[in-house]
Amino acid sequence: MSALMESAPGYRARRTLPLRVEALRQLKRRRTLAMGILLAVLPFILIVAFAIGGTPGADGENNRVTLMDTATASGANFAATCLFVSAGFLLVVPVALFHGDTVASEASWSSLRYLLAAPVPRARLLWSKLAVALGMSAAAMLLLPLVALAAGTAAYGWKPLELPTGGSLATAEAVPRLALVVAFIFVSQLVTAGLAFWLSTKTDAPLGAVGGAVGLTIIGNVLDAVTALGSWRDFLPAHWQFAWADALQPQLEWSGMVKGAAISVTYAVVLFALAFRGFSRKDVVS
Repeated sequence: MSALMESAPGYRARRTLPLRVEALRQLKRRRTLAMGILLAVLPFILIVAFAIGGTPGADGENNRVTLMDTATASGANFAATCLFVSAGFLLVVPVALFHGDTVASEASWSSLRYLLAAPVPRARLLWSKLAVALGMSAAAMLLLPLVALAAGTAAYGWKPLELPTGGSLATAEAVPRLALVVAFIFVSQLVTAGLAFWLSTKTDAPLGAVGGAVGLTIIGNVLDAVTALGSWRDFLPAHWQFAWADALQPQLEWSGMVKGAAISVTYAVVLFALAFRGFSRKDVVS
């Protein structure tokens, strides 16, 4: 069959299922619009909450200053706070959704076998869907801090980034630091992406793939809280998910982020490889 396809006039495997076609299909999905609205609205919800509840940390219950306590100090501080409150769970959801809904949704609609009969090579189909899912996840990661930075600047001004440890970063230095934070959060979420993508090739239920990836990510967070595991926690991606806080120090510290990125990329590569290997041998009937 493959030989027949290769010999067909005008057939080129690389031209099947172009990325722009897959991207447009995913952008038109209602769940994409809903997720975009949720991420764009969150900063405004927090601004209203701060307006109603007062300045964070103003009650003086303790002397420890946290990132939340400096949320209203500047637009940069507000953007960093939005990332802090959403990195642990909220940003996990779009990553799991965009990757877990890729192949499984086609199977649930009974359109997967027709795509493969087009004919779209299996590896090409997975690469196209994975590339678009990664791109949309990156867009989701960027949308939240960009909206938060714009809304926070309008509400609290364009001022230096006040650090919880003391001191501040000039705005010219704060923006690159925030970009580094976003990049690390994206890399740390590659494990969830790998889990969701792998599960998407194993089931015909999109919610099962998405829910399974989110559930396993939560289990990883729970295991990281078990201090009895000792140094074994260093091998859990969840253990390094807030290593980006080292970027919000007077002196940039790389070690934690490098270790966390290495762990996340390693897990993700293994999971993506399992997805491709399993799907290449799968009997597609839906």
